[in-house]
Amino acid sequence: MGFTIFVVVLLLLVIITLFAGIKSVPQGSEWTQERFGKYQRSLKPGLNLIIPYIDKIGRKVNMMEQVLDVPSQEVITKDNALVTVDGVVFYQVLDAAKASYEVRNLEQAVLNLTMTNIRTVMGSMDLDELLSNRDQINARLLMVVDEATEPWGVKVTRIEVKDIKPPADLVASMARQMKAEREKRANILDAEGFRQAAILKAEGEKQAAVLNAEGERQAAFLQAEARERSAQAEAAATRMVSEAIATGNAQAINYFVAQKYVEALRDIATAPNQKTLILPIEATSILGSLSGIAEVAKEAFGNKG
Repeated sequence: MGFTIFVVVLLLLVIITLFAGIKSVPQGSEWTQERFGKYQRSLKPGLNLIIPYIDKIGRKVNMMEQVLDVPSQEVITKDNALVTVDGVVFYQVLDAAKASYEVRNLEQAVLNLTMTNIRTVMGSMDLDELLSNRDQINARLLMVVDEATEPWGVKVTRIEVKDIKPPADLVASMARQMKAEREKRANILDAEGFRQAAILKAEGEKQAAVLNAEGERQAAFLQAEARERSAQAEAAATRMVSEAIATGNAQAINYFVAQKYVEALRDIATAPNQKTLILPIEATSILGSLSGIAEVAKEAFGNKG
């Protein structure tokens, strides 16, 4: 009976020892193995064996990328503006031993380091620069914090400033400034439009003036050409009449008399204050002059003319 109890106890002890020496590490984690309180190695995901009662599990480290919320804090900028800032930090443990034994409370250390550097980086910038260069702020924070956490076996992959809140009176002042800037740009655009319209109008008037001048020049040229032709015709007629007079033809004299008589009658008839035209009896003598013109034309141009 006593032997049976011994065997059972021994069997239970063996089973307990086997379970104590077999460790199954889940994916995404690493466990540290300690022997008499000293770090020995890191257990990778999967089945691992340790020496029971001599080795034990020290730290269970999450090796996946993690995120920490950075709580809101007040920051005084370079131009003495008070803003409220918050953000997030993404980090990943690369060395489980360093993350376990080089720093105490890793998450708290990363969080405090990030908040301190947020005040340092943003405190060296003006408010306008702070609001317009958020990507630059994130890059500077990432470089500083990642360098500081490297001895802890941690890689900071990303830092994002979520929100930057200036004071309410400063926001109202910025809104007024933005409104004034937009009105300024609108006035500039209106002035530019008026200037372009004035330029186009002037160009149109210039083109119209050039076209009018060209038309007047062309009209003057045609009028001059018509007067020249009329003068040439008048000269030719005068020459023929002169030749007829030189040969003793009395009808040529009647031509000149009839021409002047007709022109005088035309001027009288076209006068603006002339309403009634009374011709003298001698006006019928113009028919004789006209017959003289016909005789002169026959002699000048021949029977065919």
